[in-house]
Amino acid sequence: MKKELTTLFIFIGICFIGFVIFRNLNTKEGMRSDASGNKPSSSANGIAGNAATYGANIKSQTVKLTDILLISKYRTDYETAILNVDDLISNLMLEATLTLDQSNPSAGLKKIVELNAAKTALDKVMKFVDSSS
Repeated sequence: MKKELTTLFIFIGICFIGFVIFRNLNTKEGMRSDASGNKPSSSANGIAGNAATYGANIKSQTVKLTDILLISKYRTDYETAILNVDDLISNLMLEATLTLDQSNPSAGLKKIVELNAAKTALDKVMKFVDSSS
């Protein structure tokens, strides 16, 4: 009987040690949760099943901005502002061209390229304002 009790206690001890080891391993398959037990939210980045919710949230933001900007009402003011910024960029481009450092022209040329990209972006903004009326 003593040998059987020893075997039983050894078996229970091995099972307990195995339980402790496997309990501490994080080998969960499938849905995972963070440290607080909450499931990670995929609505923040539009993954899989929450893509529709993500799209609806973006549409809601667009509607809010449209309501705030009132493009149809202030269209001429926006066009004037865009044209003024375009003139400013043109003058900045001319200034950058005339003050180009001949020993290191790449820095000045980079600035001109960036300003040209800004003009292109302004053209797209103007087309958006014109199409939103």
